[in-house]
Amino acid sequence: MKNKIYWQPLPLTVVTNRMPHRNMKKSVSLFIINTAIIFPAILFAQTSSDTLVTLKQCVEFALRNQPAVRQASIDEQINERNIKISLADWLPQVNGSGEYQHYFKGSPASSSSTKTNQAAGTRNDEFSLLGLQASQVIYNNDVLQAAKAAKYSRQYYKENIFSSQVNVVSDVSKAFFDVLLSQKQLDILNEDIARLQRSQKDAYNRYQAGVSDKIDYKQATISFNNSIASRKQTAEAINSKQAYLKQIMGISAGHNLVLSYDSSRFEQAAVIDTNQKLDVNNRIEYQLLQTQKNLQNVNVNYYKNGFLPSLSAVGSYNWVYLSDRFGSLYNNSYPSAYAGLSLALPIFQGGKRLQNLSKARLQVTRADLDIENSANTINTEYVQALAGYKSNYTSWQLIKQNVDLAKDVYKIVSLQYREGIKTYLDVIVAQSDLRTAELNYYNALFQLLSSKIDLQKALGTLSVQPN
Repeated sequence: MKNKIYWQPLPLTVVTNRMPHRNMKKSVSLFIINTAIIFPAILFAQTSSDTLVTLKQCVEFALRNQPAVRQASIDEQINERNIKISLADWLPQVNGSGEYQHYFKGSPASSSSTKTNQAAGTRNDEFSLLGLQASQVIYNNDVLQAAKAAKYSRQYYKENIFSSQVNVVSDVSKAFFDVLLSQKQLDILNEDIARLQRSQKDAYNRYQAGVSDKIDYKQATISFNNSIASRKQTAEAINSKQAYLKQIMGISAGHNLVLSYDSSRFEQAAVIDTNQKLDVNNRIEYQLLQTQKNLQNVNVNYYKNGFLPSLSAVGSYNWVYLSDRFGSLYNNSYPSAYAGLSLALPIFQGGKRLQNLSKARLQVTRADLDIENSANTINTEYVQALAGYKSNYTSWQLIKQNVDLAKDVYKIVSLQYREGIKTYLDVIVAQSDLRTAELNYYNALFQLLSSKIDLQKALGTLSVQPN
């Protein structure tokens, strides 16, 4: 269904291609001011309109709808059901039973009344038994393990959800920046094409006036065609990157997103304190391994206690029915009841318990090695992320200066060309340098933002609730 809405929409500023320019500005301003707007809504009945979204909204939507996060949540619910299934054995267990037998030879003699009937020559060819049995576990190693493991099992699946959320925040943020980078590159190419069009027109006019030969006009045309080709490649790349962004957000392919960004805000957001100290306990991967080790220790205790007996309270109430004819079988009953204790003591099982205990201890030792290896890996990731961030930060600072210098050079060379001081080749070089400087600037900025995410993830401080 084309316009089907899967969730109840929340307020969201939507900008369509049909909106006047003035109304678009007003809507964008209101959108940026209202930071409390929540993106989902979901998105939305599937229409052809464009939806203006911020990074925060993309992340919030992905955290609610990304399949990996939803699967992790379902896994937690499944685990909760498994815990309740295991803990149900602590509660009283009540069962009913029924039995009917017809004797072709001989007859049951299970009570004094029966014996009296048999002595009198009465046959009891029909026999039936109805009963209720109840038991209550007092001590059992299996249910004790379920009770001890429940705490760590719940903790593990909560950490697993958080791990999925961290990965989603990282992936969505990087994909968002990647789309923005291509969009900025497209804007720069459009500006470059506009400049080249002016240069091409100037070169043609100068050629017509006899001031210059045809080479300048041809060079301008070559540069113009190259920029047109680059713009087409960049535009197609945007479509590909947007498709990936929508995929990891969990959005249907039919909806078009228009990303909202503020370059000055991103410049502020790109800065992070590089003096933070690494604490491996902050990493969710490390926490998951610690929880797995705790579960392994529970297994060790389980096999240790496997040598202890199981004790339960049991009771039963039965109704016995006897008769020589089926029609009168249930006219009289002979009830019986009992209560007592049931003890099961494992004596010898072929050494299986000892082997299971040794296996569980080896698994704990292996878990310790996993934790040790994880700590080393985390430290390496942190060093690499920190080095990448510092390198990208330095590049961004230097390239930022190059943009201002390239703009000044282009203005001067362009003016000198019109006055006949510089050749058109100098103009082409200046234009190329300006375009390269602007492309490098935004590439450096978004590389810096991505490396900041990597550093936060390495430190274990990446928030699943972005500002």
